[in-house]
Amino acid sequence: MFILSSFWDKFLESLAKNKKVPVLFSFLKQLKPVELTEEKIVLGCQNQGLKFYLDKRPLELEDIVSSYAGKKLRVELVVIASKKKNKEAPLLNFQPTLGDLFYKTGLHAKFSFENFAVSSTNQIGFAAAQAVTNGLGYTYNPLVLYGGVGVGKTHLAQAIGRNILEHDQEKKVFFCPGDQFTNELIESIRTKSTPQFRRKYRKLNLLVVDDVQFIAGKQAVQEEFFHTFNSIVSFGGQVVLTSDRPPSEIKNLEDRLRSRFSGGLTVDIQPPDFELRTAILLIKAREKNIEIDIEAAKIIADQVTDSRALEGTLLSLYSKVLGGTERIGLESVESFFSKKQVEKIRKITPTDVLKKVCSFYNVRVSHLKGESRTSNVVLPRQITMYLLRSDFKLKLEEIAYFLKRKDHTTVIHAVEKINRLLIKDPLFKKEVDQIVDSLHLST
Repeated sequence: MFILSSFWDKFLESLAKNKKVPVLFSFLKQLKPVELTEEKIVLGCQNQGLKFYLDKRPLELEDIVSSYAGKKLRVELVVIASKKKNKEAPLLNFQPTLGDLFYKTGLHAKFSFENFAVSSTNQIGFAAAQAVTNGLGYTYNPLVLYGGVGVGKTHLAQAIGRNILEHDQEKKVFFCPGDQFTNELIESIRTKSTPQFRRKYRKLNLLVVDDVQFIAGKQAVQEEFFHTFNSIVSFGGQVVLTSDRPPSEIKNLEDRLRSRFSGGLTVDIQPPDFELRTAILLIKAREKNIEIDIEAAKIIADQVTDSRALEGTLLSLYSKVLGGTERIGLESVESFFSKKQVEKIRKITPTDVLKKVCSFYNVRVSHLKGESRTSNVVLPRQITMYLLRSDFKLKLEEIAYFLKRKDHTTVIHAVEKINRLLIKDPLFKKEVDQIVDSLHLST
């Protein structure tokens, strides 16, 4: 530990003398060294906002640290818990904590009924979830929550499990995504351990399956799930399911499962309205110890309609007020969005997009519009096609003409390929996001 602290102290001292990166230095001073190995250094951030700011500058951070160390060092950032929370912890505790139980049962401690924001779009689902905890096994069995991405299905399903364990730690609760159930079954068949698999699932007091639509179309998985479902219910247990659509619309789902799923209560959870987005934002801010004015939160909720993007916007704003008032107020939010609106209003031409992509990947415009098929040219060309189609809304034929392609089928292929890469490759997605951000296009 002495070597770690000594290394970090001397590094900060050398950086202070350098005076070339005063802004970055002011943030690095707030970090705590956690671990140092031959290949990496782990640094602790006091809050999520600080980590968010530094996560945007990975290369700059690693270059500075590696330069001082005299060798390549990978930098990992983690959020460290406040020491205040540990002062009252008992020295000895042989009983499993709720945190231990949550981990073992697949639950996440951050999801609870208390921090679930309720409005007209989800109040039926919220009431049904609470009713299930009060009448486990005989009220709404199964409970099926369905809706689009980011509407709160998983939060509610997890909150049910948390509530049950908080009131009775002896209850057998398990949360798993549909693909996890599938993978575990396949592995148990491969290793000839299906009896253990069945003992794990069939005697539960509560089974929560997230995205249950993933078991559809898999005959062996549906067969096993059917018997698992029946076993749990027959022993007085509860089943809670989430899906992106109602059971009646899940393709390739066996009729007997469809019948079982429809035998309880099915609730449609709608996307959050303005009031709910505002409430979600205020809850997120409180959880991360970020101070924000209510009027400022309302502006954000009005501008950002995707509930999952709310947290990212909150952290982006917080990174801009770090070192200042450290409070997100009306002025900072208006400035943040007015700048974005000004950039959107400005006429961005297809040529702007083309030049930005070429600049990012260091290729010539003439090469991108030419016949070159080398990988360092083809990928930027496909990204340009994707951006012009998805964000700029150009017609396929217009994109083909602009980039001097023979026909628009090349554009279709490019858009499909980039869409697949964005889903599979997080690093690639980060590159495209950087290009989009520099153009101030919406994603």
